[in-house]
Amino acid sequence: MNSLFKALNDETRRKIIEMLKEKDMNAGEIAKKFNISKPSISHHLEILKNADLIYSEKKGQFLYYSLNTSILEDLLKWILTLKK
Repeated sequence: MNSLFKALNDETRRKIIEMLKEKDMNAGEIAKKFNISKPSISHHLEILKNADLIYSEKKGQFLYYSLNTSILEDLLKWILTLKK
């Protein structure tokens, strides 16, 4: 759960999640939306993958990233258990 909160604690990663909510994208498409280096985007994507918030699938020569909604559902269920 710590990796999940670490991943969500960054504005860039939250924006990437918002983008992937709309459609699957490759790293180049994601990088075009930010004013940071491609290696930085790759680092953010790796953190999101390690937290199971996204997953990747190779299509042709590109890796496409998708949002893993099941981990978000698990997080919401856990948060709701905190309510008395």
